[in-house]
Amino acid sequence: MTKPILYGADYSVYVRIARMTLEEKGVAYELFPLDIFAAEGIPAWYLEHHPFGRIPAFEHDGFRLFETNAIARYVDEAFDGPALQPADPRGRARMGQMTGMLDAYGYRAMVWDVAVERLEKAEPDESLIAGSLRQAETVLKVLSSLKPPGPWLLGDQVTLADLHAAPIIGYFLKVAEGQKLLAQFSDIQGWYTRIAARPSFARTEKIG
Repeated sequence: MTKPILYGADYSVYVRIARMTLEEKGVAYELFPLDIFAAEGIPAWYLEHHPFGRIPAFEHDGFRLFETNAIARYVDEAFDGPALQPADPRGRARMGQMTGMLDAYGYRAMVWDVAVERLEKAEPDESLIAGSLRQAETVLKVLSSLKPPGPWLLGDQVTLADLHAAPIIGYFLKVAEGQKLLAQFSDIQGWYTRIAARPSFARTEKIG
């Protein structure tokens, strides 16, 4: 089989989720740089890979995918390496619940409306940040309530839930408000320390 190609940029949270999945499985892959915020816009050819012009997109032996959850599940099931999904239906359902919650309620609030707003705006919208911190608190509270005993979000096994949450929360922690809020959830803070120590996290960190 040929080496899979992941299209995207190293600044992207969702590209990092896909990359961490490939790293955890030990899959050699090519990261094809694609900046969707480039001044010249999204290249026309890329819309054949992702009709909505988002990142990442993925290709393996002529098989194309977009949407990070689909890419991650395919990588887990198509390649050798440690299983990244629970074997039981309830565990897989809980994993899907966590990743779905992060997509629907966590990503926008934590990444864009807190971290990016604080870091990149000359005059941040403080009311937007405050409201998004309340949403982020709910997300962390629910994540904490769903987490069973054990080092990882689903217990003793690293799963796609961990790989999905780590880049989102990692970006949130770029700002003081994120660090302060996470400190209120000791179990999730401890989990983050463990996932951030994994080689897959270090190897996918954007430099500069």
